[in-house]
Amino acid sequence: MILIDGKKTAEKIKAEIKAEVAGFIDTHDKAPHLAAILVGEDPASETYVAHKEKDCKSVGITSSIYRLGKNASEKDVLDTIDFINNDEDIHGVICQLPLPENIDVNRIIAHIDPRKDVDGFHPVNLGNMMLGNSTFLPATPYGIMELLKRYKIETAGKHCVVLGRSNIVGTPMSILMSRKANPGNATVTMCHSRSKDLKEIAASADILIAALGQAEFVSADMVKKGAVVIDVGIHRVEAPNTKSGFRLIGDVKFEEVAKKAAAITPVPGGVGPMTRVALLLNTLTAFKALKGK
Repeated sequence: MILIDGKKTAEKIKAEIKAEVAGFIDTHDKAPHLAAILVGEDPASETYVAHKEKDCKSVGITSSIYRLGKNASEKDVLDTIDFINNDEDIHGVICQLPLPENIDVNRIIAHIDPRKDVDGFHPVNLGNMMLGNSTFLPATPYGIMELLKRYKIETAGKHCVVLGRSNIVGTPMSILMSRKANPGNATVTMCHSRSKDLKEIAASADILIAALGQAEFVSADMVKKGAVVIDVGIHRVEAPNTKSGFRLIGDVKFEEVAKKAAAITPVPGGVGPMTRVALLLNTLTAFKALKGK
């Protein structure tokens, strides 16, 4: 069984990004710049943005955080996006989700300049992804595709089952895996909460991508022997015997599924680090496009 190590792979990619960024700084005295908009005081969002800031620093990418209070209006967020869109020294922007209920998420995303939409959620970028054009890909699917490519996992002609249909992971993954590309060229089935015979369908997969958001949903009887299993889920559960008092688990029952799988991602240390590094890759791409490099 091959353990698909996202942490190790992400570190290798970060070293590649760092070298390329250093070259731009030496030659042009410019570095890519990623801006994050944070609305409110959600602890998880604070943590995610802090991680992104740390990731940027580790590879030489400039980062800024635009903080708006919990009472910020939709106009406040739109005005902040306008400012960033018009700032030539900022090359990528993310608006950390979730947003307060009084703010229309779709309107916010659509307001971001597609050329700076390094989250890959703008309708223009999603449309280009569907058409197979070069574009920003949503970070988690992008990270998964990089794992498949770097681990040389054959996808052409394979049956790929995607569990989950979110716009962030499930739906983009189904499109990317079916595209005429490498990785890609798979026969894809996407399952969700209304799917019938879900366990039987999952058990027919050569490549199983679990992105349901349900802790340890996938058991060994749902996995074909020799399948490749990608676990997108991450859940914090109590673990009194640990120093932190909790541990992280995925959508897959790792211990039992690993015995049947040919390759599997762990949680933590699998897809998560690749999601974070994919954002850096998108930021570097945005910088090069906007600077004409």
